[in-house]
Amino acid sequence: MGKSEYQPIHQGGEGKRTGWVVCPDGARIYVETAGSGIPILLVHGWTMSGRFWLHQMTGLSDRCQVVTMDLRAHGNSAKTLEGHSMVCYSEDVQAVITALNLKNVVLAGWSLAGPVVLEYWRRFGGEKLSGLALVEMTPFPFSPEKWNTHALKGYDFDGMHASFRAVQEDRTGFGGRFVHNMFKKGKAPSEAHNWMLQEHLKTPTSAAVAVYSDYVMGDYTEVLKGVSIPSLAIFGNSNHLCFGAETGRYVADQIPECRLEILDDSGHLPFYEQPEEFNNILADLALDST
Repeated sequence: MGKSEYQPIHQGGEGKRTGWVVCPDGARIYVETAGSGIPILLVHGWTMSGRFWLHQMTGLSDRCQVVTMDLRAHGNSAKTLEGHSMVCYSEDVQAVITALNLKNVVLAGWSLAGPVVLEYWRRFGGEKLSGLALVEMTPFPFSPEKWNTHALKGYDFDGMHASFRAVQEDRTGFGGRFVHNMFKKGKAPSEAHNWMLQEHLKTPTSAAVAVYSDYVMGDYTEVLKGVSIPSLAIFGNSNHLCFGAETGRYVADQIPECRLEILDDSGHLPFYEQPEEFNNILADLALDST
């Protein structure tokens, strides 16, 4: 890979700092950092953004250096037409780690970013990492196995195509339902729903469909077994959009040194619905693994 470069936008001392990481292919990735010390790089899920980690930016930066990034075509990052795959997204993660000169990183991936993090591990290993956190994710969305609770389990191509039609025909309506379902009770607080929907809509539909196609077909079950650094599996517990305890137990059982945490008062957003508990768990991993 070529070189990546960091271009600061605003430097606020020990407060929040913003900037761009220019990837080797020219894509501009928006990043925010706060605090100092052991770095925790938080990678968001499908059609979301780094803004979703707002409670970690404020609640962890007194103990660690918190870094968030917007995946390409998501949030404030460049709306690129190409590169919407787990492989390319993992290269963008590598570009951020390199450009910010991060070392001993705790790398956390939520939902679609779980496979992104596992692809990073497969491609780049653990040289720059001290810990790995997988948050409300599945290593193989199409898997027919009992542990997989994804809506498209069992190679449901018809369901996948129906979802893509719904996204393309009524993006706002689809996004509104999607945001609601991420919460424990299937209903988002109105203020949160408004900004989360706006973040969802920042990702062009073409990019959203392209990367989701790659995501659902990716099988990272074997990659789990090769993770050799301290790890966390953090899952919610809801009847709505949530991978939950069954998938969480499977993920944790596959990784040789992995702690499982089920946050029962959360759905797909444990870091948002139970931020204090989530932050303490993640801080323990960061502080214990270095």
